[in-house]
Amino acid sequence: MSVRNAMTADFLRSAYGGESMAHMRYTYWATVAEKEGFPKVARLFEAIAYAESVHANNHFKEIGKEIQDATVTAGAIFGDAKTADNLQGAINGELHEVEQMYPVYLNAAEFQNESGAKRSFHYALEAEKIHAELFAQARDLVKEGNDMELKAVYICPVCGHTVLDEAPDKCPVCGTKKDMYKKF
Repeated sequence: MSVRNAMTADFLRSAYGGESMAHMRYTYWATVAEKEGFPKVARLFEAIAYAESVHANNHFKEIGKEIQDATVTAGAIFGDAKTADNLQGAINGELHEVEQMYPVYLNAAEFQNESGAKRSFHYALEAEKIHAELFAQARDLVKEGNDMELKAVYICPVCGHTVLDEAPDKCPVCGTKKDMYKKF
């Protein structure tokens, strides 16, 4: 089923574009972190890149079966810098999504009774809050010359919920079982 309202469809396309770019940016920044001697920060970037692809896929599915051209404008941080700066860029992007983008998109989907878009935006919003916090922790450590201390990063493949060291028995956002989480 396709979205019925043009505004929600535009928001889904924009969110898809932003999440797709975040996926690629974080994948690249993982290689930078690895080269700079921060392998666990690199793992965090790789894991969150996967979470961003989960969000992008959710948004893409909700757009539906209508094939059409669309210009997608999405907020993004660009550049190739040191890991501490890349982490700040990631924080800025995540906070943009948490404080500005997803609350508006979610509100519109609720108002327009677009349940699939509402679910997709909600999932992304909840994960992005966690991503901003994790990137801030990593940035503070990297600024001191330290890597993160973590055993693993776990990502829910349904909503992108992100947690360090051990997956919960059940995803607190979407209810997915522990054994479905992807481990990085």
